[in-house]
Amino acid sequence: MEKESTQDSFCNYNGHVISIYEPVISFANRAFRYGDALFETIRVVNGRIMFLNDHMRRIKLGMTMLRMNIPPDLGAETISNLVKQLIEVNKLQNDVRVRFTVFRNEGGFYTPRSNDISFLIESEPLDDLGYRLNDPGYKVDVFHDIKKSKNKLATLKSANALIYVLAGIYKKDVKLDEVILMNEDGNICESVSSNIFFVKNGALYTPNLSEACVEGVMRRQILELAQRYRILCYEITIPLNTMLNSDEVFFTNAIQGIRWVGEYKTKIYQNKLATFFTEKLNELVNEKIII
Repeated sequence: MEKESTQDSFCNYNGHVISIYEPVISFANRAFRYGDALFETIRVVNGRIMFLNDHMRRIKLGMTMLRMNIPPDLGAETISNLVKQLIEVNKLQNDVRVRFTVFRNEGGFYTPRSNDISFLIESEPLDDLGYRLNDPGYKVDVFHDIKKSKNKLATLKSANALIYVLAGIYKKDVKLDEVILMNEDGNICESVSSNIFFVKNGALYTPNLSEACVEGVMRRQILELAQRYRILCYEITIPLNTMLNSDEVFFTNAIQGIRWVGEYKTKIYQNKLATFFTEKLNELVNEKIII
């Protein structure tokens, strides 16, 4: 569970540490007006920034797709130093949630005046130390009200997130732990805040990126771990009936790691591979830290 702490808190705006109460974003900000922004949520485990190269790779690919100018000094080393500085200033210990947002500078209407960008780094403490598997398993269902469109923008982690907001409201209304999103073809693509994996007879299945799921950083880690430990893994189209035919279902994201599903309608699931991958992620904390 995440904590919220705003007293004497600071953020980093364009390389400068400022109070979170200092007004630096105007009413003309394009992230506010048009959702013209991308963001990464990054976990810091005991002072170590997890998978930062993958986060930077993804946000730069997104910036290129959105025709944003990428500053030459906006690299993993720079962001690593700024994140560590911010954590120190905020006097945070143990695990930390970092949000790194880039947005096109203000000016223009739908057509921007400039493609230059600004960035904002925020940090807040997390309760858990390392990656912990949820107990009990999640109760889930499917969000049918809006389907996610299949296009290149679907893979981005952008500030234009209305479908996730509405799915989150539905999840809250029906008192579930998570809900699953469908794409325009009626196939499974992801959940409110995570990618999704299925297990059948020891093999792993996850929606292909062409199915409108976000290209998740933790999704990438699970695919790499599956290859490393010779677990068969298929990136495919996944129809809804897969929910009832699977032995195991779990979600992945960069902050929580893995969240396994315990129950969908009358179906009860196992968590064998979810447990295995959680153990391997915690081994990566000591073995493979980016930067």
